[in-house]
Amino acid sequence: MSEKTAKLIYGDVELDLPVHSPTAGPDVIDITKLYAQGKVFTYDPGFTSTAACESTITFIDGGKGELLHRGYPIDQLAEKSHYLEVCYLLLYGELPSAAQLEDFESRVTNHTMLHEQMMNFFRGFRRDAHPMAVMTGVVGAMSAFYHDSTDIHDPWQREVASIRLIAKMPTIAAMAYKYTIGQPFVYPRNDIDYASNFLRMCFAVPAEDYQVNPILARAMDRIFTLHADHEQNASTSTVRLASSSGANPFACIAAGIACLWGPAHGGANQACLEMLQEIGTVDRIPEFIARAKDKDDPFRLMGFGHRVYKNFDPRAKVMKQSADEVLDLLGIENNPTLQVAKELEAAALADPYFTEKKLFPNVDFYSGIILEAMGFPTSMFTPIFALSRTVGWISQWKEMIGDPTMKIGRPRQLYTGETLRDYVDIEDR
Repeated sequence: MSEKTAKLIYGDVELDLPVHSPTAGPDVIDITKLYAQGKVFTYDPGFTSTAACESTITFIDGGKGELLHRGYPIDQLAEKSHYLEVCYLLLYGELPSAAQLEDFESRVTNHTMLHEQMMNFFRGFRRDAHPMAVMTGVVGAMSAFYHDSTDIHDPWQREVASIRLIAKMPTIAAMAYKYTIGQPFVYPRNDIDYASNFLRMCFAVPAEDYQVNPILARAMDRIFTLHADHEQNASTSTVRLASSSGANPFACIAAGIACLWGPAHGGANQACLEMLQEIGTVDRIPEFIARAKDKDDPFRLMGFGHRVYKNFDPRAKVMKQSADEVLDLLGIENNPTLQVAKELEAAALADPYFTEKKLFPNVDFYSGIILEAMGFPTSMFTPIFALSRTVGWISQWKEMIGDPTMKIGRPRQLYTGETLRDYVDIEDR
């Protein structure tokens, strides 16, 4: 932190506001005492220019196309690491030693099963319920079953809750999927890795086991890794706001899942696949390319460009590699949606309109292709995102709980309604 100040002159009031210099990113003007000293608020819809917290977890430079977890570039982590190691990094701040990683993986593996009574929650939903509705309800209900890890003031209980959420989220997501398709639940196994376990719980049936292909398991692990955390986005901010009230960790994560459900956030890869299905066949691609260029047409290419990344999405390059590997393995000959995806990617990358505007395929485009090729319905795309992002939410939650300056969130408003009025009796209205 520096001792620089910014001068604010408002009417007859002149204030010197502290300016904090981060290790990366723009300086931050501290306005915590602005109302007390100047009797004014700031107005920032979407909080796009407001730093709501101090964090050491994730940093994004949208102009450079850079995403760092604890200082490590996401492409290096996706290439050289795996999801549970990245989970350890996000949670504890450093890459683990071999012994630390083995211990962490063991703790996660031994917490993957759900309390058997929780099965009743799944059966209380209609069969056609969206898996995100199921996940929101079941995760919120965890606080009714795991009373020994809801005290946010106990560091050990916070640790147990963290491990439980990371471990059980794949089981919950897989069971939500199984329930909606009318198949029996498949219990987790302790002898296979995290991503393979999830795929097996989704696609195995009692009549025959599911042999996990290592290429698919690696692609699944990369999807988890590339979605693990993404700084102060809408769902992460929701988790932080919920936790600022002292809510238990399961309630906070359920709130994050509910926020992620929105199509502008976690539903982007689902929207991308739905667009590809709308295009339908390769011969219609030029028509939709032309529509995307037409400023008078509301249609836009989903899965291209990113609100934060003004150059390229650093996760997309790694995800493209996985997409190519999966499509080479499974083929696209009998899947018109995947054929459209490959041709649309090529057409957009060859068109100056898109390249000049930096509208490159993003992580949602490629992750949607991979999940479609694996056999997941689009309704499962956002639950898989929620499963992946759980560790990021927990890391941000733990960081906030441990912050001595934490206060309950209380945004202000620009009130434009009626001022004081007297009540009018109903016979006089």
